[in-house]
Amino acid sequence: MRTVYTLIFLAMATALTSLTDKAQLTITSSSFSNNGKIPKKYTCQGEQVSPPLHISGIPSGAKSLALILHDPDAGHQGGFTHWVMWNLPTDGNIPEGFKGAVQGHNGAEKAGYIGMCPPSGVHHYHFMVYALDKQLSIAETTDKAGLEKAMAGHILAQGDLIGLYEKMK
Repeated sequence: MRTVYTLIFLAMATALTSLTDKAQLTITSSSFSNNGKIPKKYTCQGEQVSPPLHISGIPSGAKSLALILHDPDAGHQGGFTHWVMWNLPTDGNIPEGFKGAVQGHNGAEKAGYIGMCPPSGVHHYHFMVYALDKQLSIAETTDKAGLEKAMAGHILAQGDLIGLYEKMK
């Protein structure tokens, strides 16, 4: 009987692990550290270009990467999305001012990157990167919710880099 309980326990532990154990990507930037201040250059008060990002820990089976830049602190319901893109190459390098891949719709319903511009206080900006087992074939007008739906069941690994910004007076 003890053997049966052990086998049941092991089967349950394996099932739970497979549901929650995603590989972890590491996202870094040469312009700011995790939970560090995002330079003005990348915001509405600067040049409003996207910062450089480097992704490591990409699984060998990854066919593409996707990125969502989201501000959950924004006053809009659900926050504000600053950047949505997919079908990025798996080399792990996203240079400053990146215009490649497929640039979906941000929270302003425009394609591409839109810089940080919080009305008040410090906001947290999540650069969420996903390694996918396929290239995505979705409309270029796809937004955050649409991308998340298209990625479901195809995420091999994911990671998050958080940057902080407060608009200067």
